[in-house]
Amino acid sequence: MDCKNALLEAEGDIEKALELLKQKGCLLAQKKAGRAATEGVVEAYIHTGRKIGALVEVNCETDFVARTDEFKKLAHHLAMQIVAMSPQFISKEEISEGSDIEPQSACLLLQPCIKEPDKTIQDIINETIAKVGENIKVNRFARFETGS
Repeated sequence: MDCKNALLEAEGDIEKALELLKQKGCLLAQKKAGRAATEGVVEAYIHTGRKIGALVEVNCETDFVARTDEFKKLAHHLAMQIVAMSPQFISKEEISEGSDIEPQSACLLLQPCIKEPDKTIQDIINETIAKVGENIKVNRFARFETGS
């Protein structure tokens, strides 16, 4: 129904309708941002060769959503992103002021998605928030590599 309404509002322009849907997803994510996210999953990913791996804790509001395939897929995707891109922080707020660290490469939420490079990880999370209707937060992560 949202797609139909967006197409009507965009007067049939598909690109404009996609942008409207994206904005709606961001607005929904902002509305949900204040909600407590205390349920969730811990996802592990071990890369081929078993030399690099990651653990990530992703939280949502209810255990019902934590058990959905959409949420589990997001958690797995985040663990893969951590292995591939080696972020140091979750968000730019964690970087100490005056540091010369580049936030886009060091912060998980600002990194371009490895599966969809035209979107950031925050965009992917916002899309999932729009689908499941709950706040989602990355609480913490750890990346492991042999010999490091």
